Amino acid sequence: MTIETADVVVVGAGFGGLGAALGLAERGARVVLCELLDYAGGCAGTFERKGCRFDAGATLSSGFGEGQLFDAWTRRHGLALSLTRLDPVVELRTPEFTLAVAADRQEFIARIADLAGAREGAVRRFFAFQREVADTLWQVLDDPRMLPPLGAGGLVAHLGRVPRYLPLARWIGRPLVDVLAKYGVADVAPLRLFCDAVCQITVQCPASEAEALFALATLDYFFRGVAHVRGGIGELARALVVALERLGARVCFHRPVRALARDGDAWRVETRRGPIRARTVVANVLPQALRAMLGPAVPASPRLERLARELEAGWGAAMLYLVARPPAGAPEHAHHLEMIDDPSRPLVAGNHLFASISGADEPERAPPGCRVITVSTHLPAAHLAALSERETADYVAAVQDRMRAVFAARAPEWAAGIERTMTASPRTFERYTRRPGGLVGGVPRRAGLHNYRDAWPRPIAPDLWLVGDSVFPGQSTVATALGGLRAATAIAARLGLPAPRVPALPGPVADRPASTSPR
Repeated sequence: MTIETADVVVVGAGFGGLGAALGLAERGARVVLCELLDYAGGCAGTFERKGCRFDAGATLSSGFGEGQLFDAWTRRHGLALSLTRLDPVVELRTPEFTLAVAADRQEFIARIADLAGAREGAVRRFFAFQREVADTLWQVLDDPRMLPPLGAGGLVAHLGRVPRYLPLARWIGRPLVDVLAKYGVADVAPLRLFCDAVCQITVQCPASEAEALFALATLDYFFRGVAHVRGGIGELARALVVALERLGARVCFHRPVRALARDGDAWRVETRRGPIRARTVVANVLPQALRAMLGPAVPASPRLERLARELEAGWGAAMLYLVARPPAGAPEHAHHLEMIDDPSRPLVAGNHLFASISGADEPERAPPGCRVITVSTHLPAAHLAALSERETADYVAAVQDRMRAVFAARAPEWAAGIERTMTASPRTFERYTRRPGGLVGGVPRRAGLHNYRDAWPRPIAPDLWLVGDSVFPGQSTVATALGGLRAATAIAARLGLPAPRVPALPGPVADRPASTSPR
């Protein structure tokens, strides 16, 4: 039997795998990308059911501001995307207040300061410091040259920024709530609830647990190149696949990888359509899944085991996929709602929902006169693991019932028009995306120095690399794509690959609006 060969096999077409594949294909590597499903994007993909197109999990992405990663790729590869700048970016609805998160940062601060009343000054001082941190850290994240592995240019740039880094040092490893307390706003309910809500969907834990620097940076998430991709977030993944194929990469859908084994100085990748022999493998899977693919001849990796444990202290998700007729006066564009039922309780298990509603300018996503809505909530993975199969089914069903009730209470105008409902559970994510236990969201960035020990990309085993939401920099489509690109840079150095065959990535441009295309 003839064995297919490649320089690099990428396992999984989530955004981490897409980022790694694109970074290597740009350098002329022979890349084969194997994906289980018939579409790219993984948990940030868009799937079709009964004539509707739903975002599977992730629905909103940053990285589209001028000079940021997705904007750079769009310009370099001519990605066929239609983007919409949202304003408000999201609307937070609670029993006590509704907060429209304006696209303009100062306008948003004015709104939340107004809710704070007599504490307005303290709130503004907190956000002034938060912006200093965010400006410093996002400039690093926006420019892949600034993250390890570092070249000479990155080292010089970092040395020039040392004065900006020094004030941040005291907060490394500490929780965000300590920063809130320092500015005297830890008990300002609207601000604290906003911080908890944003942290839960970005760093995957509340302000009391979230590592301060990660959290302060992600509080700027809505102001840093956030855009809605017309047709669903999966259209971004589809466009990246087109770019890969133009560069000569082979993208193979419906080709699950069954096993990985050493074959001399290379890897033998066993797939449903036959084996592939490659010098290097990049796995865009969970550590648990990679462990299962590796044969007994491959030594156990303590790092892989540690990442698996950290993920298991994270989350699964319960989902509602809705088809609804829009209420009178509904926005024509896509929009996003974040809803909280009881602010005194943890923002999980149906008490906190994130809902993304398609726009009227996306008629291909829903039946005539309707919109599609993706609604999600976090489920504690440790709690799920302790339940029997029957108990898990009952628990998820109860959470989904609560999700329906909270959606009806916080978004009655949309709940009244629901015509169809589909549900998904951790078991659904495990079945369709092969994520063991249905784990989603990545490793929570809880307080502690452990968040930085994997900042430098390195292989799990010889020429075997892990990418995705379980490794630094972690969660979100842009973060996982950047992580994949960083792995590609490190791999290219080991393989002796030339510089990219396309113009170099532009440097970051701060505080620019997201790119938009005509509808």
